[in-house]
Amino acid sequence: MAEAMYVRIAADLRAKIKAGTLKPGTQLPPEQGLQDEYGVLFGLQNSVSRNTVRDAIELLVRERQVEKRPGQGTFILTKEEPFLTTLSGNAEGGENSTYLSAVARGGREAMNTPPRVEIHSSSRAPELELDDDEQILSRHQERSIDGKPYSMQTSYYPLSYAAKAPRLLQAGEIEGGAVAYVAEKADVKQAGWRDELQVRTANSQEMDFFDLSPKSGAQVIEAFRTAFDSDGHPIRLTVTVYAADRNRLAYEAGRVPSDEISAEAAETLPDAGTATAG
Repeated sequence: MAEAMYVRIAADLRAKIKAGTLKPGTQLPPEQGLQDEYGVLFGLQNSVSRNTVRDAIELLVRERQVEKRPGQGTFILTKEEPFLTTLSGNAEGGENSTYLSAVARGGREAMNTPPRVEIHSSSRAPELELDDDEQILSRHQERSIDGKPYSMQTSYYPLSYAAKAPRLLQAGEIEGGAVAYVAEKADVKQAGWRDELQVRTANSQEMDFFDLSPKSGAQVIEAFRTAFDSDGHPIRLTVTVYAADRNRLAYEAGRVPSDEISAEAAETLPDAGTATAG
């Protein structure tokens, strides 16, 4: 069965975007121009219909190839360079040092905001299984790569840890990482973790931070990591929100090559905004 006309138009525009004929940031020709262009290209006696062109553009909008800007037109979106985060790793370690090492190995520059510390009721992190009258502390950071926001991360700990590990309450980096610091000072050692992932629509705060457009169906990947001690007690909850258009997540098991997947290989993975991450 022959492909629908709008699918053929979308495929041609997609190929031009990939080839660089239509460059990121530039505007698509007006609808009438596309109607005439594809009428000639497909050997039609008349232009293709406006609805056909609009359906083709809507398809590219859903794929986040283009973006409609009210009162301005349709523009080619800049292709993000994906960053690959390997979620599996040393069960005793923290995520931040692994993340920073991976960014550096890729020849890119990471920048984290200083941790913002807040106190909450235990209901904010039920995964920690604390009593209702107990409190927790959170350490929140916004993370950028090469000056562009890529993720935001919040770790929750029982407030009781701060009695022996007071630097948890300081709004600053902890040398060696908070996980190692808590293990040393509070004798609370991480033995393993469980990850849960979900893909959802970005909220207004996330759209502002990641500079996402609601018109492009902006999505984020939210990862919940619950860490446990050797007795199986939950000791930490870390929630990381990744912009789906510029991040890829991977797990490794068994013997695998030491080098991480290249950016070129990552680009061939399914879009993290529309497929199960991993």
